[in-house]
Amino acid sequence: MLKAVLFDMDGVIVDTEPLHRKAYFNMFSDMGITVSEEMYTGFTGQATLNICKELVEHFQLTEAPKTLVKVKRKHFKHLFDTDDSLQLLDGVLELIQDYYNNGLTLVLASSASMPNINRIFERFDLDQYFVAKLSGADLEKSKPHPEIFIKAAEAAGHPREHCMVIEDSANGIKAANDAGIFVVGYDSKHSTDQDYDNANKVVSYFDEISYEKVKNIV
Repeated sequence: MLKAVLFDMDGVIVDTEPLHRKAYFNMFSDMGITVSEEMYTGFTGQATLNICKELVEHFQLTEAPKTLVKVKRKHFKHLFDTDDSLQLLDGVLELIQDYYNNGLTLVLASSASMPNINRIFERFDLDQYFVAKLSGADLEKSKPHPEIFIKAAEAAGHPREHCMVIEDSANGIKAANDAGIFVVGYDSKHSTDQDYDNANKVVSYFDEISYEKVKNIV
């Protein structure tokens, strides 16, 4: 029986991708590099530091990866503070409240940095529903490595076979698979060029995974 739900954040709770994209491409411009769409898409679900390490190696940059991270986050913070278009995805607050009111334990497991996670949670008053928040930026390995979901299940206090992950990226789905956790692929209008073949269940709307529909899914 389902006991805990482990949520990704970007692309599941909020669509920060347009802001991240602007921030990344501003940083690319600052660094004087040209990143293809194919390469950028492949970064989906990975922590910023790992992305920047790959950029430094690929483009043989003299700047340290942490310098690229700092520049990107500066751009993102400015966009977060000035762009009013950022909202929760349709139906996700109702889903979170549905799970919470039915006694499920909720944990956030995101590749975003903790400052960005906290900004989102404070802006939309989400802390009241979650027992823990984990940032992949604080871990040695980022998605598609399973570490974040293994630790998220531990934080939930339930065996992994009683947990469910909600993810929108191929990297996140692989991480959940490798952690041995049932994973729902959220294939929304905000998702682009992601492979959901390895998800245990694929949905396009959150009402497809209401508590009543998933309580016995694992």
